[in-house]
Amino acid sequence: MPMDANEIEKLIKARFPGAEVTIKDLAGDGDHYAAHVVAPQFKGKTRVQQHKMVYEALEGRMGGVLHALALTTAPPKE
Repeated sequence: MPMDANEIEKLIKARFPGAEVTIKDLAGDGDHYAAHVVAPQFKGKTRVQQHKMVYEALEGRMGGVLHALALTTAPPKE
């Protein structure tokens, strides 16, 4: 069963309060998304660490109900 974009956004925002989250369904199938996440919690973290944090927020859904996620992350610009 595909995952809804709103559910992805909800999970990310629950882990990163105050984050700016943009989700785009790339194929219209509920399995392939792009997400852009800007969160203050990313400050001082490498890109790999930021992505790992987002994947952890998805609570194991990557590779299961969520097949593909093109992810971009960044801390807020000061």
